[in-house]
Amino acid sequence: MKPLSGLFIVCLMLLSGPCVGIALSDNNVSPGVYKNCSAAGSAGQNNEWGEDPFAEESEIHASSLSDPLEPFNRVVFSFNDKVYIYVLDPLARGFRVVFPERVRISILQFFSNLETPVRFANCLLQGKFHSAASEFTRFCINTTIGVAGLFDPAKAYWHLKKKDEDFGQTLGHYGEGQGFYLVLPLLGPSSLRGVVGDIVDLAFDPMTYLLELKPWFVVRTTEEVDYETFHIGEYEDMKRQAVDPYLFMKSSYLQYREQQVKK
Repeated sequence: MKPLSGLFIVCLMLLSGPCVGIALSDNNVSPGVYKNCSAAGSAGQNNEWGEDPFAEESEIHASSLSDPLEPFNRVVFSFNDKVYIYVLDPLARGFRVVFPERVRISILQFFSNLETPVRFANCLLQGKFHSAASEFTRFCINTTIGVAGLFDPAKAYWHLKKKDEDFGQTLGHYGEGQGFYLVLPLLGPSSLRGVVGDIVDLAFDPMTYLLELKPWFVVRTTEEVDYETFHIGEYEDMKRQAVDPYLFMKSSYLQYREQQVKK
């Protein structure tokens, strides 16, 4: 594992020219282990480095998702808050200092490419065959021309954008409600539908079969720390602006997931 990791980083540092342009042109990357909390906590910030879907929204939607476990959820929310402040944020700041931006983007693109089967399967399950074909084409191009997914020529040259689909969205596509609100340790805000979706998506994820539990956890944590390097300060801004950060996070998560299902 160590020689391969070293070779991986060296190759990234040596690549230049058009490939670097491809890497820097695509910031459309997804969070990993802490993804739900990161995505919801970015409410009020630009989504996917573009428009803000929550710009005119407030916390009024927070009560529309049942929260029978609120006392428990608030305890977990407080725990996650401490993990973010004392572990994730310092790691992300250090990671940003050590690794240049082009390397960090390529790492995220590599993992995103590996997760193509999850998006492809859910596109098919939702009957979005054009999106499924796009995901398959992206995978073929980025795995070959894009050097195992380190770069995204499919988007840079063929304008094929990633289709963010998961099984939670698939359930929502067919009218399944979110159930009730949950805050999971380390994983952040979710719902009953979201938990079921995450479990099913594990069956589509190649890393479930390629890695044992400990390496899988290390890889996912690295992916999330890398993702956080592009979002440093957003969570702190959210907490400063929100009257009740817990309700704000809940509302943001609900709006985020609703927007994903409707797109």
